[in-house]
Parts: sequence; structure tokens; C-alpha cells
Amino acid sequence: MAKELTLSPAAAARVGHIAKKQGKPAILRLSVEGGGCSGFQYKFDLSEAAEADDSVSETDGVKLVVDPVSLDLVAGSTVDFVESLGGAAFRVENPQAAAGCGCGSSFGI
Repeated sequence: MAKELTLSPAAAARVGHIAKKQGKPAILRLSVEGGGCSGFQYKFDLSEAAEADDSVSETDGVKLVVDPVSLDLVAGSTVDFVESLGGAAFRVENPQAAAGCGCGSSFGI
């Protein structure tokens, strides 16, 4: 059984804010694509609905959905929203990542 994904309260609040502004459901889709400086990169989108085979977790009424292929690479991760001097961004704290990059948007296993 794969470990659950977690959406932090800060990330849930940000997704809720963005979704409300765009008039969309508060559903954040996390997917993993090949590429980036470390082999894989994270991709975030608002989603209209969860697919039948998605893994779904919920925090404060906001859903995080992940497809089965991406889930293998991010199981056990936490999606957070971080604001710093360098800007604001969603960040994945992925325990499976053996390597990462400075920008935090790509990883290697």
C-alpha cells in the first residue's frame, strides 16, 4: 500500500485562494514529468475533478490528486506552499528523492 500524500494547510489555503479567483474547484493536481535538472520535474495544475484511478487526499476542504504513475514517484510526500525572498511556490517534500536541485522543482531517484 502506497503511503499517502499530504497537502499542508498553507498549500491548501493557497490552492483555495487561486481556485476561488479562477472560479474552479479547489483541486490541485500534482504530476511528475521527465526532465528538469535532476531527471524528473513536478507539475501543478488546478483540476476540474479527480479521475477514477487518482489518489486523493484532502486538507481543509482542498483536494490533492495524483495519477497512479506519478504516485509511484511521490508516495509519502508533502506538498507545501512556501513564501520567501526568492518568491512564492508550491514545494514537494519527497522522501524518495535521492537528488534535488536548487529551485526545488525537479528531483532524481
